[in-house]
Order: sequence, then structure tokens, then C-alpha cells
Amino acid sequence: MSNAIEEARPTKKTPLRAALSSWTGSALEYYDFAVYGTAAALVLNTLFFPETTAPGIAILLAMGTVGVAYVVRPLGALIMGPLGDRLGRKFVLMLTLFLMGISTFAVGCLPTYDQVGMLAPILLVLCRIIQGLSASGEQASAISVSLEHSAEEKRSWTTSWTLHGTQFGTLLATAVFIPFTAFLPDEALFSWGWRVPFWLSAAVVLTAWLIRRGLEEPPAFKEARADNPPLMQVFRWHKAAVIRVAVCAMVNTVNMVFTVWSLSFATSIVGLERSTMLLVSVIANGVALFAIPAAAVLSDRFGRKPVFITGAVGAGLMMFPYLGAVSAGNWPLIFIFGAIMSGCAYSLANAIWPSFYAEMFPTTARVTGLALGTQVGFAVSGGLAPVLASAVAGAGGENWVSVAAFTAGVCVLVGLVAMTAKETKGLSLEEIDIVHEERSR
Repeated sequence: MSNAIEEARPTKKTPLRAALSSWTGSALEYYDFAVYGTAAALVLNTLFFPETTAPGIAILLAMGTVGVAYVVRPLGALIMGPLGDRLGRKFVLMLTLFLMGISTFAVGCLPTYDQVGMLAPILLVLCRIIQGLSASGEQASAISVSLEHSAEEKRSWTTSWTLHGTQFGTLLATAVFIPFTAFLPDEALFSWGWRVPFWLSAAVVLTAWLIRRGLEEPPAFKEARADNPPLMQVFRWHKAAVIRVAVCAMVNTVNMVFTVWSLSFATSIVGLERSTMLLVSVIANGVALFAIPAAAVLSDRFGRKPVFITGAVGAGLMMFPYLGAVSAGNWPLIFIFGAIMSGCAYSLANAIWPSFYAEMFPTTARVTGLALGTQVGFAVSGGLAPVLASAVAGAGGENWVSVAAFTAGVCVLVGLVAMTAKETKGLSLEEIDIVHEERSR
């Protein structure tokens, strides 16, 4: 009966509500996801591995636990994507919310290596796997909801608020650690202080649930009908789009090196103060909160490709002066280059990819194609980038030039692949669906 009532309701676009729901849910959920990366860089490498482990190796192991969540995300996309295209975008948004909240809260309750030995990192990895499965469906569903509720001429603007939310969540996850690292003695920080940000996920889940429960499915989804299952559509007619999205999503390498590896490099190798380095990320993310909507406006006016490519390549090249400043311990330059690289350049690409990627797929398979493509790319960049960065930096963790070169090389590849995509700014979603229908005949 409830499904019949839902289908009978008149369908209309509600772009403001969709954007707010996507922003808030993504901000709160990605707080959960990002708080782990911050903790891994600061304390987990010490608490969950033997004390005799060399500093560079301990960072490598901690980065490996960060990467596990990214490695399992393609599997999560194969599960969450079809659910979003079959049962609804909202269904997946609510499911992933609770999975992420429970697994994050559980991390804060885990015993350490000194207490249970190797069981500690095993339990840590298990929680991280659940986080990865959850995140694999979150963004694709939130972006699809925003895109399909949006006015045609503002699709990049509307969908950019999903990434604006994830940026705010990342900022919040970093900022929440500052008072603990600044005011708590190491004994308190390493015994109980690091756990509190994870426990805050209980409030995160409740708030996001209250906001998302009133969201309705977009008209385009309700009206769309497909003869073939979403996965069949994607693997039969949209393989090239999935590959293109997967490669372009590797621009996430910039974010992983900036928020995870460089933080470990600065605090564990160079010896810079933890709380001040966290403030660098907070400032950069603060700048991004203004840069993301500005970039989206440019995209709706000039196109997805030029803005995305400029941001991706620019961010990769800016990694050289940023890591150089960190290595030298030059605080003014660390803040300046961090804000330019992550806050400005990376935000150009980060703001545009939701509309850029999502418009490569039809409504009937949008969540599936978007989730699969992005999660493969995130698995490679998020799963391997911190580990490869730690590896090329050497056992002592000091070779930052190789890390910068690695990041820049990935970003140049991303820009070249993005050039092969079709510009969709001038097409309506209906016209995009027609193009895909013609391809599938």
C-alpha cells in the first residue's frame, strides 16, 4: 500500500531540499570516514602495531589500514549501486548512514595492540572494511538525487553541494582532533582522547537520519523504466564510461597525500607540531568551502571539462612546493601552498566531478555506473596512494620529492583521460538519456 501511495504522489523537483539533504548527510557521514584517516596518521600507527616497528614502517602499516576501506569499495559499488537504481536513492542513503555510524563508533571501542596483540589490527581492519562498503554507495546516491532534482542549467552547482558537504565533514574530522592534540598530554591522548571523535558518530547518525528521512525520490527516477538490470546495462553499454570515471577519480590521490601521508610525514619524520599541521588542513578545507561553489558556477557556464582538467593538473603540480615547505618546516609557506593546492586547485576538480561523472550514465543505471567507476578509482588512489607514497619515500620516510612526482604524474594522466569525455553542459538530462538509449539499441 505504501509503495502505491508513493507512486501516486505528484512528482516535482525539489533542488534545495535535495542539495541540503545531500550536503548534510555527506558532511556527517564523511566526518566518520575522514576521522579515521586523521587518527591513523596521528595515533593508530603507534597504538595498533608493535612498539619496535620502525617509524617509516609503522606509517606504512597505518596507511595500509586506511587503504583497506578503499580497496573494498568496488565490491560495495556492485552491491549498493544496483540497490540505488532498483530500490531507490533514498534507500541506499539511509542504509549506508547506519553502516558507517556503527563501524565508526566501534573503532573508538577497540582494544589496542598492548592489550590484545594482533587481534587489535585485525578488528581495526574489519571496522574499516564496513566503512568502505558504506561509503561506496553514499556519494553516488547523494549525487544522483541532487542531479535529478536540479534545474537543468544549474546541475553542476546543485551536485557540488554533495562534495561541499564531504569537504566540511573532512574539515570537521580534522578540527575535532585539534583540542585533543593541543591540550591533552600524550598519555591522555593515547589512552582515551583519540577515542572521543569516533564516539561522536552516534550524534552524527541521529542528525543525518532526521534530515534524510523526509527526502523524496526525484521525478526522473520515478519515471524511468529499464528493460535490463543496472549492472547489465553498465557492463554492456557503458564500460568505457566506467573506465574513464575510474581513471579520473584517481585525482583523489592529491587528497590522500595531503590529508594522510603529508600529515604523517610532517609529524613523525620532520617533527612538526601535530595541532598546527591539523590547522593547515582546516584552513585549506575552509578555503575549499568557498572555492567549490565558485568552481561549480564556472562549470555551469563554461563546461565541465575545462574546469575539471585545470583543477586536477594544477593540484598535482602544486604538491611540489607544498611538500617542499613541509620538509623545510616553513610554516607560512606550508599554510599558503596548502591553501592554494588543496583549497583552490583541487577544489576545481572536486566541485565538478559529481556532475561530470554522473552525466556519463543514464538515469536507469546512474547510481550503478557512478558508484562502480568512482569506487574503482578511489580504491586505486585511496587504497594504494598512501602506501605507494610511503614506499617511494623510503624506509626513513624522507624522500618527499618522489612523492610529489608520483602525485603529479597521476594528475597529468587524469587530465589526459578527462579530455576524451563528452561535454554535457549543454544537454538536458532527458537528452542525455536519449543519447544513451540510442547507444543501447
